[in-house]
Amino acid sequence: MSRTNHQVRLAARPVGEPRPTDWAHVEEPVGQPGDGEFLVQVLCLSIDPAMRGWMNAGRSYIRPVEIGEVMRAGAVGRVIASHHPGFAVGDHVTGSFGVQEYCVSDGRGVTKVDPAAAPLPTYLGALGMSGLTAYFGLIDIGRPEPGQTVVVSGAAGAVGSVVGQIAGILGCRVVGIAGGEAKCRTLVDELGFDAAIDYQSEDIRKALREHAPNGVDVYFDNVGGEVLDAVLLRLARGARVVVCGAISQYNSTAPKGPANYLSLLVNRATMTGMVVFDYADRYAEGIAQMAAWRAEGRLTSVEDVVPGTVADFPDTLMRLFRGENRGKLVLKIAD
Repeated sequence: MSRTNHQVRLAARPVGEPRPTDWAHVEEPVGQPGDGEFLVQVLCLSIDPAMRGWMNAGRSYIRPVEIGEVMRAGAVGRVIASHHPGFAVGDHVTGSFGVQEYCVSDGRGVTKVDPAAAPLPTYLGALGMSGLTAYFGLIDIGRPEPGQTVVVSGAAGAVGSVVGQIAGILGCRVVGIAGGEAKCRTLVDELGFDAAIDYQSEDIRKALREHAPNGVDVYFDNVGGEVLDAVLLRLARGARVVVCGAISQYNSTAPKGPANYLSLLVNRATMTGMVVFDYADRYAEGIAQMAAWRAEGRLTSVEDVVPGTVADFPDTLMRLFRGENRGKLVLKIAD
């Protein structure tokens, strides 16, 4: 029986927030693997803030998704047909399979995963790219030391929730910035943060004076905008600012840069951009360490799994920008 592959393709480059007309919902026959290839049934799609940047034209750390192309997305799936010696039918794998139900792959950039060791969505979260971003961004760029204060914005998200936990494992005082009382309570009560600041109801500058009385040694930024400006005014001498993302600016037609950047000069601080792809040759190191912490009960992986179909991708993506997710947002499209 022939199968149909449902896909979501980029139809237009968004101006501001993506609209339904920016997407094309396409059906085509499922491709058949040739020699050295295998066919993956996609089970879960990774939903990431970075997707909004991939939709824009212009130079970036990765080429943009082209008009008419299947939307780029990390995913986890199962091999259902194979002519590849390294991948057998029944293997579970992760890779950049795109927003579609089936994908033919030659194995490049694809990794086998064990569903008996962790739930499949976890391989898109703490044991996937989100976790690797947190691990290398904090440890290699933030370089936290025991007793130092680490502040994380977007702390209830996929990356931020892992950053805060790693900082705690390393003996740091951890302050998370998130939106809403429930998220802030989760950070402290469930993920071990020392304090949380609700940017929706609190004065961030005042709260930082309370929770970081000696200044911020490491700031891991996932938000940008006004939150970044507030933290810059609270930097300690020699602070390290890790620029991982700026979700507050992604849908803006006039993004704003930091107004308080001179704090870097005054405090002899650094601000460094972080892209996880730069650490590809060390992925195994990061995954092994986080898997060990998880097995020891020191690292909790938080996934927000939304059941649906490929057609639900556009609205699920907007959950990120509405602040509706907790932890890693995953769209589950098949069992």
